[in-house]
Amino acid sequence: MKNHIKSFFNKKINFIYLLAFAMPLAFHVWMSLINNFSIEVANFSGQEIGILQSLREIPGFLAFLVIYLLLIISQQKLAIISLLLLGFGVAVSGLFPSVYGLYITTVIMSIGFHYLETIQQSIMLQWVPKKIAPMVFARVVSIKSFAIVISLIFLYIFMNIFHIDYVYVYIIFGSIAIFIALIANFGFKNFKSKVKQKKHIVLRKKYWLFYMLTFLSGARRQIFVVFAGFLLVEKFNMSVSNIITLYFISSTINMFSAKYIGKLISLIGERITLHIEYIGLMIIFISYAYVDNVYIASALYILDFLLFAMAVAIKTYFQKIANPEDLASSAGVSFTINHIGAVFLPVLLGAVWIHSYSLVFLIGAGICFFSFVFSFMVPKHY
Repeated sequence: MKNHIKSFFNKKINFIYLLAFAMPLAFHVWMSLINNFSIEVANFSGQEIGILQSLREIPGFLAFLVIYLLLIISQQKLAIISLLLLGFGVAVSGLFPSVYGLYITTVIMSIGFHYLETIQQSIMLQWVPKKIAPMVFARVVSIKSFAIVISLIFLYIFMNIFHIDYVYVYIIFGSIAIFIALIANFGFKNFKSKVKQKKHIVLRKKYWLFYMLTFLSGARRQIFVVFAGFLLVEKFNMSVSNIITLYFISSTINMFSAKYIGKLISLIGERITLHIEYIGLMIIFISYAYVDNVYIASALYILDFLLFAMAVAIKTYFQKIANPEDLASSAGVSFTINHIGAVFLPVLLGAVWIHSYSLVFLIGAGICFFSFVFSFMVPKHY
């Protein structure tokens, strides 16, 4: 037994998988509850939820600063600290149910989440061989989905059977993330990267297509994250249990389908995979704009989740064209680029939402169209 435990903590890949499991336990519980919590307890409108989501994305916009933190701390330690911060931010979210209280706790949570995501992407690009990258990256998606499923089962039990207040639910799941971070800190040895990473910001002309696809992906995802869930609550009056059920179904499907997406990328390549994703997303966003049936809206939400897993193809494309020493810096830069639209879009589209929610989703469809056009420039062969 001791040998198995020791073997587990000696493998880099298990550190990646543990981070992939821990992050959703806190973050997706926060995401599952935030629309209902902000409306029912903090009395948010569409404008305020837009501001909150924009504030949530500011740390993502500043993700490039990770490279300067790496001058004084290893990537592995920074990942653990980020998970601790994420857990703390979630744990205290329910204790401050006011507009400014929720804004502050959201920023704390978001710093941990976005820096953890940045470092996780960096070490995945460095530690995982290119030949198996699509499968490993897809397995990470599957593990995250599994963690979401587990957390949502307990979330449903806590909220609907035991009727535990929001405050205690946030404390429970935030504390679990903190506990896992401590296990990762004291369990794993400090792994070294094979290639020494550049400790300054790297921007290269040859990466321009990766930057563009990343920017458009971030803008499109914000519309889904912020407004698709809000549509279900505001227009269709979905309860917490309804939203949790949708998350559960979506995550369960992703848990089993992610490995096939990894195989699909290996089989047909990143270019065609991205074509499929963007065509599907255009159809979904146009449908969001005019949907009047709660069941159709729910189905669109689930399909959106499924197609998002195909975005792994952007990462595997970049891994194939990038200089090995650029990976850590580029992970931070890409997260910043991913969040450029995220800083202003929620506020801007929150104002648009007040006049026409349909226009918000049509704008999303337009973003998907531009992504589709640019995806033709991804090489067929490398």
